[in-house]
Amino acid sequence: MLRIMAAVAVLFGILTIKSGGQVLFGDETYRVAAGHYVPFVLWFNFMAGFAYLIAGVGIALSKQWSVWLSLLIAASTLLVFAALGLHIYADGAYETRTVAAMTLRSTVWVVIFALSCRQLSGCSKTDPENREGA
Repeated sequence: MLRIMAAVAVLFGILTIKSGGQVLFGDETYRVAAGHYVPFVLWFNFMAGFAYLIAGVGIALSKQWSVWLSLLIAASTLLVFAALGLHIYADGAYETRTVAAMTLRSTVWVVIFALSCRQLSGCSKTDPENREGA
């Protein structure tokens, strides 16, 4: 399970950096193709892609710090998603695919955090080592 999570995190990171980098640093063709992208979401996702890579490597190496990095990624993604919701509520331009992508990112990182927490740090309440008085 850890290898699958690590692979998902690293693949997500590579794809995120590539797609975000093309829009941010590529020619006009990529920006036009992106449509009404939301700059703060694009920048966040691009920068988060590097954190995805680091978390993926940490998970692959069974490092406990990767659990907390996964939590940070999940929480910050949810906060940016909420900010996107406020942007949309204020009639800001956006692409429907951005909402879908943020839904996917949020779900993936919440799941990665939950699973890595259970497997790497003993967060599970059913873990005998994690019981009070043990």
